[in-house]
Amino acid sequence: MIIRVKDIKKMSTKEIEEKIKDLKMELIKNKVSSGKGGKLKIKEIKRTIARLHTINRLNEMSIKNKPNFLKKSLNKK
Repeated sequence: MIIRVKDIKKMSTKEIEEKIKDLKMELIKNKVSSGKGGKLKIKEIKRTIARLHTINRLNEMSIKNKPNFLKKSLNKK
């Protein structure tokens, strides 16, 4: 299951965390039942989980640490 970055950015933090939980369960199921053909599916799920974690972390950082130039430009308007 591939989730695009633009779709992830539309999700809330809560939705991202729920999606990560679902994908981790799917990963466990695929590891148990996979033969040689399941390796690509496992790799795809791992990448999607990593992508979700990355976007979630970037969202957290942007909320906490807004750059000064953005603060200045927002105050001028």
